[in-house]
Amino acid sequence: MTSLWIPLWLSLKVAAWATLFACVLGIGIAYALSRWQSRWCDLLDSILTLPMVLPPTVIGYYLLVLLGRRSALGQWLSSIGIELVFTWQGAVIAATVVAFPMILKAARAAFEDVDTRLENAASVLGLRPLAIFFRVSLPLAARGIMAGVLLAFARALGEFGATLMIAGSIPGRTQTMSIAIYEAVQAGEDQQALVLVAIISITCVLVLWSTSALSPRHVRRKRGMQ
Repeated sequence: MTSLWIPLWLSLKVAAWATLFACVLGIGIAYALSRWQSRWCDLLDSILTLPMVLPPTVIGYYLLVLLGRRSALGQWLSSIGIELVFTWQGAVIAATVVAFPMILKAARAAFEDVDTRLENAASVLGLRPLAIFFRVSLPLAARGIMAGVLLAFARALGEFGATLMIAGSIPGRTQTMSIAIYEAVQAGEDQQALVLVAIISITCVLVLWSTSALSPRHVRRKRGMQ
């Protein structure tokens, strides 16, 4: 039974760190894109959301090329004692890349719904841009951003292809729930695979249920019924 909880704990740890990193990057970039008026804005947005449509194995290959020991970055990281390939930290990077577009899309839409007149009013009152972001823009967009964060967490929790490519399948170290399910099926351990599938399915349903409760449409419908 213990062997069932180890990959769950590892998956939760990887998904939590990946969501944190994707959240920091995604919210900042989403705000910049929502306020940046340029013809290149949509092109940059398309490039940043590529992980949403690319096969996970392609993402994993790109990460191997970028972080492997044959690359300049990989050699430099190795020289300072940082190894990312076949480690849970590598799994975090893979999950961050695939989860990032979820937050980016949700946060950009949420920021674009914020009335810029409120930001302008705060600026007239003497608030600095950073203060406007944290005291006006971010609180008003928080509900939409939180929905994206939950979706990103669910995506990171279920990541398989990119994680397997860069982190491998080392029991107790890099074997997440998705990889453990794959290994159990390959080994003919149907009962263990069934339990793992049930756990990950229930977790994802709870996350998606929470996301739907935070969606702006759900909120408007609820207010209309009052």
